[in-house]
Amino acid sequence: MEKSILITGGAGFIGSHVVRLFVNKYPDYRIVNLDCLTYAGNLENLADLEDKKNYHFAKVDILEEMALEKVFNDYQITDVIHLAAESHVDRSITDPLAFVKTNVLGTVNLLNAAKTFWKNLEGHLFYHVSTDEVYGSLPEDGYFLETTPYDPQSPYSASKASSDHFVRAYANTYGLRTVISNCSNNYGPNQFPEKLIPLVIHNIKNHKSLPVYGKGENVRDWLYVEDHAVAIDLVFHRGKLNHTYNIGGFNEWKNIDIVKLLCKLMDQKLNREPGASEKLITFVKDRAGHDLRYAIDAGKIHKELGWKPSVTFEQGIEKTIDWYLKNEDWLESVTSGDYQKYYQQHYG
Repeated sequence: MEKSILITGGAGFIGSHVVRLFVNKYPDYRIVNLDCLTYAGNLENLADLEDKKNYHFAKVDILEEMALEKVFNDYQITDVIHLAAESHVDRSITDPLAFVKTNVLGTVNLLNAAKTFWKNLEGHLFYHVSTDEVYGSLPEDGYFLETTPYDPQSPYSASKASSDHFVRAYANTYGLRTVISNCSNNYGPNQFPEKLIPLVIHNIKNHKSLPVYGKGENVRDWLYVEDHAVAIDLVFHRGKLNHTYNIGGFNEWKNIDIVKLLCKLMDQKLNREPGASEKLITFVKDRAGHDLRYAIDAGKIHKELGWKPSVTFEQGIEKTIDWYLKNEDWLESVTSGDYQKYYQQHYG
């Protein structure tokens, strides 16, 4: 194999799309999907790849140092694309230590494994996938640049900021060849329904309330997950060493406007009376430390690598709704916990 790439968190939402892209696009690469299969990791996301000769799965927690070393040796890992992370802000508020363990200690374990196994660092790359939340909150105008100072406001963003700093520190101290990307909010197929868009779709379908924090005026930039996977491919192959790339969708939306758009589209697709789903909207107490606005300037990755989003938010949201409506069994599986059975049947 030309390369043997370890993709951590490959059974998760973004990771599964990256794994699929790399497995199908690069048959001469060995792709090793490493995931510990927490609630957000689901191998059903990659069932279509199981017969591919260049695809392998390793059920390993990145906190397990010896297990990581074994994976590096067994598969002769040449490169890492690191996506494994605890990622839900609400969960970080109730259990911050879990985020420190996975996002900080887990990342350092991976860095150590790579540094130890790659005796000659030349020709190897450690690619760390991060978030725009490390930059903190924006006012009503302005954009995050790669040079924006870090100002994390939640335990989640603080843990990701720390992992970013460790990646840069290993590049500076040990000469590890690294690259980092910071992305805006992803949406699309296979996203666990704790996040806004799949949660709203799921609740509308089941006539459940649609909780919206505060007045719903928080603004986010939304990036279609398949566009993100393409950007990761470009950064991995052509990004400048030890550089950072911001990846955004150029789609700023207030949370309440997204919820109302989903209500409108779902009413059409489910043949409900116009306005029926909007009646399910319920405003709830705002989240602690809720950042007002995130918005990314993705000019650098466009200028240097030629990347830009391929779909508008309206197109992407239609595709996302259609996927969830056609994959009700998947949604039922992940919400009930039955997704664990897939691993037992195929790998246990």
